[in-house]
Amino acid sequence: MFSIATWNINSVRLRLPLVEHFLREHRPDVLCLQEIKCQEEQFPLTALQALGYEHIAMHGQKGYHGVATVSLHPLEDVMRQDFCAVGDARHLSVRLRFGERHLRIHNFYVPAGGDEPDRTVNPKFGHKLDFIEEMRRTSASAEPGVSSLLLGDLNIAPFETDVWSHKQLLKIVSHTPVETDGLLRAMVDGGWADLVRAQIPIEEKLFTWWSYRAKDWTLADRGRRLDHIWGSTDLVSALRGLTVLKEARGWERPSDHVPVMVTLDL
Repeated sequence: MFSIATWNINSVRLRLPLVEHFLREHRPDVLCLQEIKCQEEQFPLTALQALGYEHIAMHGQKGYHGVATVSLHPLEDVMRQDFCAVGDARHLSVRLRFGERHLRIHNFYVPAGGDEPDRTVNPKFGHKLDFIEEMRRTSASAEPGVSSLLLGDLNIAPFETDVWSHKQLLKIVSHTPVETDGLLRAMVDGGWADLVRAQIPIEEKLFTWWSYRAKDWTLADRGRRLDHIWGSTDLVSALRGLTVLKEARGWERPSDHVPVMVTLDL
């Protein structure tokens, strides 16, 4: 069995104890972290290697953004793509071998997009839309004989059941039609399958993020599914399990996102 997780950690140095706890308790083969908020030389490499995660690739940036892929298995062909040519560290791609299978793993942190869903007055929203448009060229079948996974904080909740209230969030960044349509186009054009929704029926509400602004996030439960795991279509039949670790939102000094993990029989 092969397990892989994604988690927007919102500062890996600040929340290193949470990462260590998750790795000890759940032991995924690979963990894709987003928003590490550090340069590569500042990443807590030694602490994670001490847990057996000796193979780590990073795309860091001072104070902002940043992604890292942490693995029990050797990583090959590490690539870092600069989406929208603005110099942000928002993408990291690696390849690894698991048994007889070759896997390409894309780790993404899509821009949040600011507060106003109008690119004419909010450049951050325009940047987000342009980023999603470029993502359409990320193909699940780019390499013959290689299965693909795309994980990360994509900052969009595409379906009605991915938000606490479809009607009330239609004009809120992360669930506007222009964003959701763009993300679903990227999924279709890239030949990706939504592995999370392949396990949890579309009729069922599912969240991976709860705002820090909520006084009691558990009582309000006003969440959104912003964190995603996509796979090449050959991986759908290999799915054996899904974990959305909602309890992590209640840990001490938590991220506002929780880990999402799938298990595959490869």
